[in-house]
Amino acid sequence: MSHQRTSLPIDVQSILERAFTDSQPAATVSGDGIEQTPLDADVLEDLTKEIERNCYDGASVAAVYDATLQSLTARIERYPSLKRIAGAVFRQQYYQDLLGEDDTGTAFEETYRTTFVSNLTEAHEAGLLDDRLLTQFDLEALAEYLEPDRDRAFEYMALETLVQRYFLKPETRDDPLELPQAFWMRVAMGLAIDEDEPQRRAKEFYDVLSTLEFTPSTPTLFHSGTAHPQLSSCYLTTVKDDLEHIFESYKHHAKLSKWSGGLGTDWSNLRADGALIQSTGVESTGTVPFLKISNDVTAAINRSGKRRGAACAYLECWHLDFPAFLDLRRNTGDERRRTHDMNTAAWIPDLFMKRVETDDHWTLFSPDEVPDLHGCYGKEFERRYRAAEQRAEAGELRQYERVEAATLWRTMLTRLFETGHPWLTFKDPCNVRSPQDHAGAVHSSNLCTEITLNTSPEEHAVCNLGSVNLATHVTDGELDRERLATTIETAMRMLDNVVDRCFYPTEAAERANMRHRPVGLGVMGFHDALMALEIPMASERAIETANRWQEFVSYHAILGSSKLAAEREPYPSFDGSKWDRGLLPQDTVDRLEDERGTEIPTDRTETLEWDRVRSHVAEHGMRNSNTMAIAPTATVSTINGTTPSIEPMYSNLYVKSNMSGEFTVINDQLVADLRARGCWDDEMVDRIKYHDGSIQEIDVVPDDCKELYRGAFEIDPRHQMRLTAHRQTWIDQSVSHNVFFPSTDGSLLDDVYKTAWRLGLKTTYYLRTLGASQIEKSTLDMGEYGKTQHRDATPTTETGRDTVDSESNDLCTVEDPTCDACQ
Repeated sequence: MSHQRTSLPIDVQSILERAFTDSQPAATVSGDGIEQTPLDADVLEDLTKEIERNCYDGASVAAVYDATLQSLTARIERYPSLKRIAGAVFRQQYYQDLLGEDDTGTAFEETYRTTFVSNLTEAHEAGLLDDRLLTQFDLEALAEYLEPDRDRAFEYMALETLVQRYFLKPETRDDPLELPQAFWMRVAMGLAIDEDEPQRRAKEFYDVLSTLEFTPSTPTLFHSGTAHPQLSSCYLTTVKDDLEHIFESYKHHAKLSKWSGGLGTDWSNLRADGALIQSTGVESTGTVPFLKISNDVTAAINRSGKRRGAACAYLECWHLDFPAFLDLRRNTGDERRRTHDMNTAAWIPDLFMKRVETDDHWTLFSPDEVPDLHGCYGKEFERRYRAAEQRAEAGELRQYERVEAATLWRTMLTRLFETGHPWLTFKDPCNVRSPQDHAGAVHSSNLCTEITLNTSPEEHAVCNLGSVNLATHVTDGELDRERLATTIETAMRMLDNVVDRCFYPTEAAERANMRHRPVGLGVMGFHDALMALEIPMASERAIETANRWQEFVSYHAILGSSKLAAEREPYPSFDGSKWDRGLLPQDTVDRLEDERGTEIPTDRTETLEWDRVRSHVAEHGMRNSNTMAIAPTATVSTINGTTPSIEPMYSNLYVKSNMSGEFTVINDQLVADLRARGCWDDEMVDRIKYHDGSIQEIDVVPDDCKELYRGAFEIDPRHQMRLTAHRQTWIDQSVSHNVFFPSTDGSLLDDVYKTAWRLGLKTTYYLRTLGASQIEKSTLDMGEYGKTQHRDATPTTETGRDTVDSESNDLCTVEDPTCDACQ
């Protein structure tokens, strides 16, 4: 039954018309440069009628807004500008709820600023905020500094995510009390508290945050300025082969997870199943039962009340329990030996990969009989490993097993394809290239595989993350290097402040972070930036761009840390580090080549004035033991409205699912390009939807568009490895690299991961595959892959693989991975 507008408490057409006006990006924000197309009058009328039809007689204002948002978001795939219009409608409603008025009133900005001050006071009275936010800052002046117009940079998906998960909400309220610009300012204030000029620094930090040029990781956004500022993203721990320490570790893991930390844990010290326990004279049950307990501890913790706990267990592939470790995520077998809620990763030395390539044997040991293998790497590991094999052959070891290296490698790949685990990470590149080789060994990476820090039973490694948005630094057809350099300098200062401001759940975490002060500056929006510059991701130009841009980021990140050392002081464990020895990240690739005895085929040519950086570090030292790591950024890239991390866009049209809901994602740049060429209409939408976001088989789309707008599964994964390998040259930690694999051919999967190792990659992350039962429709420009599949599929958070939704003929869906800490 149709209802007249007069039966509703607010006029629907006026909501839509005002929302279109408000949906244009503010001039003060570095927008994407994509022109918004006005809604056709007929579309506006149809929307109005549909919304009114969906509202019952006498519906509340909230119900009208909800119906409006539902109608708008349902049409985003056909009218991409509706995602900005939906964002404007969401803002209207949120302003009404929080301020009692929308942004059309003459007093709007004054009310916005007044509410910033009053809501900070309310949050403080509720016990949510650090006292110093009210005592060390001129709140009235900061309120005047806010730019409410910058709210217009957010699309609907970003605003929904912020309101649902990031804005402060006292227990006494049903809804959050922060406005978007108040949120950015609260984060900035929390990171500026200990500065000599906190007021000035808060403004500086606010400007890079609110213009979406740099965004810290989720824990920092959650907790900056709060009474319990757990700002760090990732924790890495090592478990000793000692019963008391194992159970002490469970307690530590629970405390770290409680405060939003994602965990990466090294279990390689634990003796294997069947090893003798001298004190009792009985045989050990090995690592698996303890990993099962760890799995259950992880599942029991809801991080900050906003997301479930997440952890990754690492085991070296020479461990006698390694074959059982490979089965932990299988859906068959003894459930007492399965860990469905915990990720797993293989820690692989170069010697193993060499033996895979030479089809040689591999020996598995129990760590209690070869304890020295855990802490060594490179040539030293090879020497000691061969000595252990000789001892085994001489009958001097109680336990060992000889297997074919290639067979074990195939089992790894099989389990990886079946379950998404274990992730494949490489021990020697992580250690040989570590700046902190004087402080011990790197025994694992973290939950998202981008962190490579030293751990020991006495130190829980901690990393503090944030990402520069490359897309907002592209203007007038080129990367604005001057502005990017300024952003990086401010970002490094903010990340270093995280170390001092952080609430540490364990003493071992505080000890490690204060001693080494590592941070991880990453990037996001790489593919968005490439598309804006009309550089296809699958091209050689993209590799050169990735190389040179990361060199630029590295140059200013390292220089920024050294400037902080000159202003403050070097980190305590600086003496003896690679920095102290005059070695920068690019210098360590040659060292990896020397350790391996094989070439790393990447371009390490320096194109910037690196002598300036070397001289500055030699004179002033470094403030941070580690400076860069590229995290996944799945959630913060949503807030920024850009492509995650360094990844290719998943598809030109898909549904993204996260804890805030499901959202249609469409490639604005493709739409603008096709519209400019007269190719965008309802039929084009249907054809793109039929091909699950791919345009490769649509004949009317020009070839240059097809190249520029390839999705993740339409780019050779080995090419993507090359992109990461070249940028890895300049990075002192690692890159969270998802592998998008559009085939079911095991030999190709083998080549992809061997390529990762040969290129010197330190780590890999999720394996994203396509469901084997999907309809074969489109082809790649990669003859080896032949046919690929129709992408009506969902990568599950449990396995990192796609699963077919047999009842749906709608858009393909991608979910954020579970390890939200780094994102």
